[in-house]
Amino acid sequence: MSVSGRQAAAGVSARKLRVVMAQLDFLVGDIPGNTELVIDAARRAASDHQADIVVFPELCLTGYPPEDLLLRPSLEVRVNEALERLQAEHLEPAIVLGAPLRHGALLYNAAVVIDGGEITGRYFKRFPPNYQVFDEKRYFAEGTDVLTLDIRGVQVGITVCEDIWKEGPVEDCAAAGARLILNLNASPYDIDKQVRRKALLERKARENLVSIVYVNLVGGQDELVFDGGSMVFDHSGVLMVEAPQFGEGLYPVDFLCEHHCQPVSRPLPEEPSLEANVYNALVTGVRDYVNKNGFKSVVMGLSGGIDSAVTLAVAVDALGKDRVRAVMMPFRYTSSMSLEDAEAEAVALGVQYDVFSIEPLYDAFMETLAAPFEGTRPDTTEENLQARLRGVLLMSLSNKFGSLVLTTGNKSEMAVGYSTLYGDMAGGFDVLKDVPKTLVFRLAKYRNTVSQAIPERVITRPPSAELAPDQKDEDSLPGYDVLDQILNLYVERDFSADAIVAEGFERSDVDRVIRLVDINEYKRRQAPIGVRITERGFGKDRRYPITNGWKSGK
Repeated sequence: MSVSGRQAAAGVSARKLRVVMAQLDFLVGDIPGNTELVIDAARRAASDHQADIVVFPELCLTGYPPEDLLLRPSLEVRVNEALERLQAEHLEPAIVLGAPLRHGALLYNAAVVIDGGEITGRYFKRFPPNYQVFDEKRYFAEGTDVLTLDIRGVQVGITVCEDIWKEGPVEDCAAAGARLILNLNASPYDIDKQVRRKALLERKARENLVSIVYVNLVGGQDELVFDGGSMVFDHSGVLMVEAPQFGEGLYPVDFLCEHHCQPVSRPLPEEPSLEANVYNALVTGVRDYVNKNGFKSVVMGLSGGIDSAVTLAVAVDALGKDRVRAVMMPFRYTSSMSLEDAEAEAVALGVQYDVFSIEPLYDAFMETLAAPFEGTRPDTTEENLQARLRGVLLMSLSNKFGSLVLTTGNKSEMAVGYSTLYGDMAGGFDVLKDVPKTLVFRLAKYRNTVSQAIPERVITRPPSAELAPDQKDEDSLPGYDVLDQILNLYVERDFSADAIVAEGFERSDVDRVIRLVDINEYKRRQAPIGVRITERGFGKDRRYPITNGWKSGK
């Protein structure tokens, strides 16, 4: 079924059309605030860019993903109030935005077209995704119709996010006469995601002989980061316009629409390195999590190691040095090198820096535990106590000053349980949660190309938790170059133990790593959330039972 809106003036065969891509950051649940953001953006698009159409991201009225807010009884009332407010503004450009709409007994992920103070078109997303971090089928029914409508004399088709990844919606719009497709997105970032998007859009535009405007959300929402990168491809599959990733803005695109709608090209942004891209994702995720949740500042433990060094740099770049507090909490096993390097990092980045020894706290605990521990030998219990004392100190500073505790564990450590519950895992947000250790080193080197923030020997010396004399991470783990490859195959690509061994890894290493991953699921369930940068992060992506009898092997 095709739905048409206003008809073009008779005899007009070629039209100039200016579309503005509103790549903006919305707050989940703040429907009134998001509505005002839409109104302000539409007004600026009209005054600054003389826009004919302004396209907003998917579900921008609620923010994405709204999750179980979609089940609240007042959702429909609030969304309807927002749509009435938008119509009452009589905005000069036509606006295309995302909102949840109820039709009959069913709720749909919808695109709404408002033009001249009227709703001129509604489109219901046909392919709500239900994989990885997406669970839209929990909330949304599947749409069935096609929407093409005349906007300013040009036949335009509307699709929403996942629709463009499937066969049908774009093809049906083109068959219904659309010369331009507007695709509304809330597509979260992961490494190489923009490359995959470009390959898809190039093919869809070329095969269907239509130009495609791809508008994506930007900003952080809990573990997800949306990277923007809105784009326009012409009908031959050539990338003509690309907005920068991780930056809010209104990006105008001019079209000359005759037989086709041909976009006028604009200079494309420089292709970022993988390290720069990931680093920007971490900065965006931290900035939005802290600011949207109303924290005044953050506090974190600074150990002199590479994980805390990179976390500190990200925090400062996200929030500014005046909102970041670093605390070194040395013990008898803390090396002078670590003390020197931690101080150098704090000075280089200009943050408040404190040193609180945990030695007297540790001695007090051990005195209390002397009787029950009598006759036992020191083991990881005493090591974990050190980490837990540091966690108590950081959480106390958090409570007293309203600061969010940033934890510093990386994905490699989270995978194998190389962390302490209620110790270094105590906190509210783990910046590096989805960053493998080998990538942490690369991020440190990248950050030093921006400005010197991390001492070189922090990058080059062997990593250590410094919970025991002369301790090194590789005493209890395979080398990180090997560990991260095994973890990638097992966690992100679902290889079996036998299949990983067939890739050339030692059976003993593979069995050991897989066992550690499997038995530490209980820890990961209790870990703070953190920025997701891969296709399989520890969180919504990977949901394994804690109690299970599955045996690794085949």
